[in-house]
Amino acid sequence: MTRRNKAPKSVVKRLPIYLRVLDNLIRRDVEIISSRVLSEETGFTAEQIRKDLAYFGAFGTRGTGYNTSYLRERLLRIIGLDKQTKIIVVGFGHLGKALTRYNAGKNRYVDIVGVFDKKPGETGVEGLKVLPIDQLPKFMQKEKVKVAMLTVPADAAQDVTDLLVENGITAILNFAPVKLDVPEDVYVHNADLTTELQTLIYYASEDEKQHQAE
Repeated sequence: MTRRNKAPKSVVKRLPIYLRVLDNLIRRDVEIISSRVLSEETGFTAEQIRKDLAYFGAFGTRGTGYNTSYLRERLLRIIGLDKQTKIIVVGFGHLGKALTRYNAGKNRYVDIVGVFDKKPGETGVEGLKVLPIDQLPKFMQKEKVKVAMLTVPADAAQDVTDLLVENGITAILNFAPVKLDVPEDVYVHNADLTTELQTLIYYASEDEKQHQAE
């Protein structure tokens, strides 16, 4: 088992946030960054940042801080973003189109190599042709993709997931509002936009209730 696999999921989820901050710092020509400033940029405590990075080695110098370019390069390798990762999108409705368009045009870390839908035929984003789902096994044999974004309706999500897993997918970003049943060695991250919005509305309504009570 690699060092990356030993890190808790909560730590792994924070790594892309650190990477995004480092990207911004490099664009601002900041060469050295302290854990205190990283704390201000990310919202996490300096102690938490130091503990997170310690899972993967020693990156900074006591009393000086971190070299931003060096730390960024190390994080890219740790996460697996030092090379483009092949991804497929399954489900080409409004959300699937938006995700494909954004990641194909603005996410330099991924390479969307295939798009699948029950209504194939139309040309998607960046010239990608939308393929029928039954062509997925043959496609996967050729491309060896490990990551999929799933934007199909809830009632189709498990069947599609089973097909993805059978054909080598080991990580799924799931936008369907349903819990997926997968083997232990397959990682699923659920991105329920409706739930996130409802949570946000709760905080907005709480704030409004407090004002009314005053």
